[in-house]
Amino acid sequence: MYQFIGIKKMMRIVRKLLKLSSVLVLSGTFLMGMALFGADFSGKTIEWIIPFKEGGGSDKWSRFYAPLLSEALPGKPVVVVKNMPGAGSTKGANYFQNRAKPDGLTILGTSGSTQFPYLLGDKRVKYRYQDWNIVLASGTGGVFYVSSSLGVKDIAELAKLKDVKLLYGSQGATSLDLVPLLAFELLGLKVEAIFGMKGRNDGLLAFQRGEVNLDYQTTSAYLSKSVPLVEEGSAIPLMSWGALDEDGNLVRDPNFPYLPTPAEAYETIHGKKPSGRAWRAWMSFFSAGFPAQKMVFLPKKTPKDIINAYSEAFASVVNAADFKERSQKVLGNYPQTTGVAAKEPYKVATTLAGSSRKWVINWLKEKYNTSLVK
Repeated sequence: MYQFIGIKKMMRIVRKLLKLSSVLVLSGTFLMGMALFGADFSGKTIEWIIPFKEGGGSDKWSRFYAPLLSEALPGKPVVVVKNMPGAGSTKGANYFQNRAKPDGLTILGTSGSTQFPYLLGDKRVKYRYQDWNIVLASGTGGVFYVSSSLGVKDIAELAKLKDVKLLYGSQGATSLDLVPLLAFELLGLKVEAIFGMKGRNDGLLAFQRGEVNLDYQTTSAYLSKSVPLVEEGSAIPLMSWGALDEDGNLVRDPNFPYLPTPAEAYETIHGKKPSGRAWRAWMSFFSAGFPAQKMVFLPKKTPKDIINAYSEAFASVVNAADFKERSQKVLGNYPQTTGVAAKEPYKVATTLAGSSRKWVINWLKEKYNTSLVK
């Protein structure tokens, strides 16, 4: 009797366990299906690594986007910007390459100062752009200006500065500062670069303190921090780096149509259009550094649903009816692309003609005695 009841109870328990295991299997299958259909970041915190100090163009760009991305991602996670400056931005990029997990909780924001060391084979680079998944490409521009103490009012008066000591605060010769350094070379300006700045904001602060008399800022930082200096009369804008038209020609930046490009400045000073290897090198690095100067990446092996979630989130942000109005004073009027559309500017930003690379590496060795390039 007792033995028979025990067997019956055991059978009931077994049946319950079988039912429970079926439920668990089905639940697991359902959750896996949910993961396949879309990511959910509810209750999560996302770390956005910016490999520069606070206050510069990349910092302002990321802090503009961060709350908008938070609202657009599934589950509305908290998006926190983490500044990780050092080694010309390679420190933060190396960290992302080696430490970021493919769970969507760590993203990287790069700049031309991260791209150029990679393109030039800088020994500090331990990262590979090909490993990463792009979810946003932001074009931008830049404005070059001088201290009013130099006594020049426009690009035509640059000849006055032939015998003047010109100082420029730089992040490094292989950073995005390569664009202005090459421009100085083309224009025949004798500029001493003061290296060691950990971001363009450091260069701006040095300019404000009177330690240097030349500066340039990318559009986001220029609009917010440099324009007040222009308005008070302490800074004189001389040229922008320009923009590329649909055929890849250099044209005036639509955000600064009153400022000449380096090509126009060259023609004004030298009486002829720029040409030769130095000019081709400048165009190559400008093209690699500005049409997609700032990009957002997810790590290698990130699942497709997470990549899609980010691409769709950024797409919803940049396609919002009020985005252009909200972004104008921060980002300027430049292309903001995501998804498949971001792959073309990404390709341009991470590809360089071998002839330009070789010429610039030789120039860097001769001009700055740099040992950073392989």
